[in-house]
Amino acid sequence: QVQLVESGGGLVQAGESLTLSCAASGNIFTINVMGWYRQAPGKQRELVATAAFGGRTNYADSVKGRFTISRDNAKNAVALQMNSLRPEDTGVYYCKLTQIGDTYWGHGTQVTVSS
Repeated sequence: QVQLVESGGGLVQAGESLTLSCAASGNIFTINVMGWYRQAPGKQRELVATAAFGGRTNYADSVKGRFTISRDNAKNAVALQMNSLRPEDTGVYYCKLTQIGDTYWGHGTQVTVSS
């Protein structure tokens, strides 16, 4: 079993920055993908960014150039640096870990961007 704990959400104004962190613990294998997804009220959960163990990253078009995902493999942790935040970035942000076909989710952290 794997546990994911997110932190770093909050309320900010448009144009400001936030950093989200996620720490994984439990039965974690070396080869995995960690990432961030978000869900706005009334909308489906969507990909924000992912980072594979080997370093490959993937971003949603809406966050490219503003968000940066990074991993600390030694600590089984992933972070999301979010700059130039917009009201449409508001939502609950979830950390996800996928390994050998199994997927684990954190409980989520709220990000609210006011205009």
